Amino acid sequence: MQRMRHSKYLRSWFGAVVLSVSAFGIGVALADAPGRHYQVAVFTNGLTASPVLEGLQEGLAQLGYVAGKNVTFLVEDTHGVVTNLAQRAERLTAANPDVLVTVGTIHTTAARQATERIPIVFTYVGDPLRSGLVASYASSQNNLTGISVYSGPLSGKRLELLQEIAPNIKRILALVAAKESIAESAFQVLDETAKKLGIQVLRRDVTTREEIEQVLRDIPTGAVDAIYHVPSALMSGYIDLLIQKAQQEKLPLMVHEDIMVEQGALASYGANFRLMGAQTAQLVAKVLKGAKPAEMPIQTPDKMLLTINLTTAKAIGLGLPLSVLERADHLVE
Repeated sequence: MQRMRHSKYLRSWFGAVVLSVSAFGIGVALADAPGRHYQVAVFTNGLTASPVLEGLQEGLAQLGYVAGKNVTFLVEDTHGVVTNLAQRAERLTAANPDVLVTVGTIHTTAARQATERIPIVFTYVGDPLRSGLVASYASSQNNLTGISVYSGPLSGKRLELLQEIAPNIKRILALVAAKESIAESAFQVLDETAKKLGIQVLRRDVTTREEIEQVLRDIPTGAVDAIYHVPSALMSGYIDLLIQKAQQEKLPLMVHEDIMVEQGALASYGANFRLMGAQTAQLVAKVLKGAKPAEMPIQTPDKMLLTINLTTAKAIGLGLPLSVLERADHLVE
């Protein structure tokens, strides 16, 4: 297993080196060229998504857009609070940035409502088409472009992986953020896949931390075999509650972000935030050079990662199949 991890890390390291060297050459060329000073606004939920900003800044720096030199970042971090997004989006757009980067579906929706003029580059949006943000994946036909993580379709894949990791699961708990469209679309795919796999889904709709806590208190011990994290800003903001419940009841917890696995969830399948930030930087650079968002196709993450927490698996008494371990991109110990 150690050799397997070493080999995967070598491949990842080599790819990162090649990317960095290539980007460095491009960045030097851009940085040496005289130009204006840019303002890049960032509207983010923060919390587990914080690495997106780090990847964005690093990626732009490699492309010649360096903070304090030729670019200023205006960051509006809502720290998981989603009750006043419209006002905060308006505050950002009032600063008239050259481009507005948004992280997540509801933050992108708020930004879209705040401006039809300022270019918006979104990232980590589950399904921009179904959410009404773009006209098609080929062309938004508006001031938006960005990266979709296909949270809906991937919900089925995550459940399949969860069943492979824990073959005996028959009933799972899914908390759905009732006010977020991406949560509903993701749940629909989850439910369809569950029926095919013979898994019963216990759905509970929530809108606040207090409701999440109440649902978790009301679930009797032994009522479910696993917990499934349905993607949403609300549930991502309070992932600690799901992790705590899963650890107390010794239940597998499937999530969609690798940073949540580092915090104690059992497994995740999805994009890495830092890598997505770097990928987003490439789109932002194109916009700063004059590209129109409507003419830029919507992208998907360059890579999806399977991450498993070995310590958590041991703590809940779960033996992991070798077939899963061999496919894992990252093992947390």
